[in-house]
Amino acid sequence: MSDFVEIVDVSPRDGLQSQPVLLDTSVKLELIQRLVDSGVRRMEAVSFVNPKRVPQMADAEQVIQGLPKQDGLTFIGLVLNMRGYERAITTGIDEINCVVVASETFNMRNQGASIDQTMQNVTDICKQAETTNIINGVTVSAAFGCPFEGEIPQGQVINLVERLADIGYKEIALADTIGVASPSDVSRLLTGINRLNLDIKLRCHFHNTRNTAVANTYVAIQEGVRSFDASCGGVGGCPFAPAATGNVATEDLLYMINRMGMRTNINIDKVIETAQWLEGPLQASVPSMLAKAGVFPKSD
Repeated sequence: MSDFVEIVDVSPRDGLQSQPVLLDTSVKLELIQRLVDSGVRRMEAVSFVNPKRVPQMADAEQVIQGLPKQDGLTFIGLVLNMRGYERAITTGIDEINCVVVASETFNMRNQGASIDQTMQNVTDICKQAETTNIINGVTVSAAFGCPFEGEIPQGQVINLVERLADIGYKEIALADTIGVASPSDVSRLLTGINRLNLDIKLRCHFHNTRNTAVANTYVAIQEGVRSFDASCGGVGGCPFAPAATGNVATEDLLYMINRMGMRTNINIDKVIETAQWLEGPLQASVPSMLAKAGVFPKSD
C-alpha cells in the first residue's frame, strides 16, 4: 500500500457551516489561502444549499470567484439536489460531492426527501455530471449511527455503497456524522465493503465528538483507506444533527500520520498557525489538541 495519505480539508465548508459567527467572504478566502500555503491540495470550499437554511454558505459563488488559481488544487462544493448541481456547474468549481444519509429519518431532516428520492437525485446528478468535466463524488452520512434512529445496520450502509457504485460513483466517503463509531465498527464496515471488490476509492470522514476519530483513522489506514476529511482546528459539525460537533482536526490527524512515518505533503506547523489564527474571526477557541499542545519534538 502507498505511504501517502490524502487529507481533504473541509473547514471552509463543514467547519464554518454551523458557526454562530457569519464570516465575510474575504475571511473565508484567507482561510483557504492559508491552507493552500500549508500544502493542502484538495479542499471542500462551499456548499450549494438553501441560504435560508445555511446562511453561513450564502456566498458560495463569491467564494469560488475568489479562489486561488494554481495547478494541482482541487476545490469541492457540496450539492444536495439538482438545483444545487445547476448552481455548481455555473461556477466552474472542480468537483462536487453529493450526500445520501444512511438513516431514513435523518435523510428527511437533512434533505427533505426519503432515501429512495435522494438516490434518484444522485443518479440524475451522476448522469448529468458525466456530460461535463466536473468530478462527482458522494458521501454516505450517518454511516455508523443516527441521532434519531440509533444504531445503523452495517448491511444497510454496505447496500447503499454498492448501489452508489453501480450508479457510477468512483469515490464514496463514509461519514461518522455524529461521532459514535469505534475502531471495531470501522474495521467491520470497511472489511464488508472491501469484500465486494468494487471499483471505487473510499474516503472516510470521522468526527471526534466522543474522542474516537484519530483511532478510527488509524484503523481505516490499516484497512487500506488513504483519503480522509478533516477540518483545520477541528471546527464544525452538522447543523441538522443534535450535538454533532467534532470534525476531527487536520493537525491532529497530521501528527499521528507523521509519527507513523507516512506522507501528506502538508506542513503541520502552518496548519496549527492557521487554526490559532481562525480563533480570531470565530471569536472562540478551536477544539484541536495540537493547536494547544503543539508538535513533538518542538520545531527549531
